[in-house]
Amino acid sequence: MKAQKLWRQVHHWGSLLIMLPFGVVVISGLFLMLKKDIIWIQPPTQAGVAASAVPALSFEELFAAAQKVEELDLENWRSLQRVDVKPGDGIVKFVAANNWEAQIDTETGEVLQVAYRRSDIIESLHDGSFFGDGAKRFIFLPGGIVMLVLWGTGIYLFVLPYIVRAQKRRRQAAVGHNKAQS
Repeated sequence: MKAQKLWRQVHHWGSLLIMLPFGVVVISGLFLMLKKDIIWIQPPTQAGVAASAVPALSFEELFAAAQKVEELDLENWRSLQRVDVKPGDGIVKFVAANNWEAQIDTETGEVLQVAYRRSDIIESLHDGSFFGDGAKRFIFLPGGIVMLVLWGTGIYLFVLPYIVRAQKRRRQAAVGHNKAQS
C-alpha cells in the first residue's frame, strides 16, 4: 500500500473515531474562550472597596460572610470547590461544590455578588473529567493522540501535491537539460 493511501485511510478512520469527543472539546473550548465575555458562563468579577494586597478581614471572617449565602450551602471549608483571592480587585470569590459563587469584599465583608458559575462545568467537559476518570483516560486522551496523528497526516496530505509537482518539474528540467547537451 502506498504511503499516501495509508495516510488517507488513517485520516479517514481516525476522524470517525474521534468525531464525538473532539466535537465536545471544540464546542466547550469555544465557550471557554468566551467565558469572560458571557455572564451566563462565568460571573464578572466585582470590585471591592479597596484593592489591597492584604485583606482587612481574616479568612474566617470572609468565610463566615460566605456561609450566610444560602445558595452556596456551606457547612465548612470542605464544602468549597475553591477560594479565589483577587487582591487587585479587593475581593475573595468563594466557589461552592454546587458551582454557586459568592464574591465578598475583603475590607467590609459585604457580599457583592452571588451567581451560578458554569465555566467549571464546561472546563470539566473540555478535559473529559465530567464523564469520569475512565472516559478522560480511555476516550479523551486517546482522542487527543489520534487528533495529533490526524494533524500530522493532514499536513502531509496537504504538502504532498506540492512535493510531487516540484519533483516532476525537476525531472522535466533534468530531461530537458540532458537533451540540450546531446
